[in-house]
Amino acid sequence: MRVKICGITRLEDALICAKLGVDAVGFIFYKKSKRYISPESASEIISKLPAFIQKVGVFVDEDPKIINQTAEKTGITIAQLHGDEQPETISQINIPVIKAFRVSLFFNYDILYRYKKTPILLDGYDSEEKGGTGKSFEWKKIPAELRSEIILAGGVNETNVEKIAKEINPAAIDISSSVEISPGIKDTNKLIKLMNKINQLRYLC
Repeated sequence: MRVKICGITRLEDALICAKLGVDAVGFIFYKKSKRYISPESASEIISKLPAFIQKVGVFVDEDPKIINQTAEKTGITIAQLHGDEQPETISQINIPVIKAFRVSLFFNYDILYRYKKTPILLDGYDSEEKGGTGKSFEWKKIPAELRSEIILAGGVNETNVEKIAKEINPAAIDISSSVEISPGIKDTNKLIKLMNKINQLRYLC
């Protein structure tokens, strides 16, 4: 189970993530987000990160041309789409894509099958925020055949990650608010506890 820490705004947080063995860090380029970072600031952080860690840029209903330009400018290696982007949009993006969906009470999982060969992220729904709310959803409703392929977000933290690994076993987890002091400012102690727990689970597996 891989780990992505999203909402990075500071170099020190990105470096501790890399040191702890986090697989990916996320930079939010959606200006309405509490965790927004400019491409220029993200570029400075990314230039100082090890090559082996994935750098994910988060966009919401952005023009593919802007996404491609941002990738060239910053060095992000993956684009995460958190809006209402259609499959045809993905084909216009020059780097690998993750398509995120916010799962409401009546979410129709059939829509996921339209995004073939595109990694899917499932997050909790919030009417005000596009992500990073810490709100979970009914994980057990995820179709069994998709569970090992999806990236799980929304309410994931150190206390429930073992349950998630056993009951859902997603390909990855995406965490932001549960390891923060405030939006965009990570808590080193929480990151350490989270990664210690995940490394224990990996050892047991």
